[in-house]
Amino acid sequence: MISRKIGEGGTWILNWIVRSLVVTGVSPNFLTFFGLTINVLAAFAFGYGRFQTAGWIILAASVFDMLDGRVARESHRVSKFGAFYDSVIDRYSDLALYVGLIVHYYHIQSLRFVLITALVVVGSVMTSYTRARAESLMPSCKVGFMERPERIVLLILGGLFNRMPQVLWVLLIFSHLTVVSRIYYARQQLRAAGDPR
Repeated sequence: MISRKIGEGGTWILNWIVRSLVVTGVSPNFLTFFGLTINVLAAFAFGYGRFQTAGWIILAASVFDMLDGRVARESHRVSKFGAFYDSVIDRYSDLALYVGLIVHYYHIQSLRFVLITALVVVGSVMTSYTRARAESLMPSCKVGFMERPERIVLLILGGLFNRMPQVLWVLLIFSHLTVVSRIYYARQQLRAAGDPR
């Protein structure tokens, strides 16, 4: 009962914000870019080792990540370019956060976590790439666990609860498992469709 009321209250607030933004005429693409600037601030916080601050900032940026699409729909400004732009800016936002972590671990001379974070970056990029490439050959390839929302939630939790090393290990393992599962899934689907390889 309480959780339902909280959910309804959160939805009401979000809808009110969306309607207010639609009235102002703000561009959904501007909201997308503004979300990136907030994530860059979070990256700086990570770089300075202020993980809890970074966690709160990423949480704030996530609000804009939800708003841009909703504002686009409410204002009837949905476009293919907007979807493309949002996807590209999301990648920049993710990579900025990882760069901040790499700077932090380099500064404290933890070369092991510099390497681990770098490998997480590879997994993050390849998770997106394998889906995009597979979906250029078949209708859908959404298998695997470690999509962008899961990665962002883990980074927020790692920052707020000061558990970033554990979070990075989870990201490292599951992002690459997601890549492998998508390669396997694509192979099976394409073979079923008559691809000889």
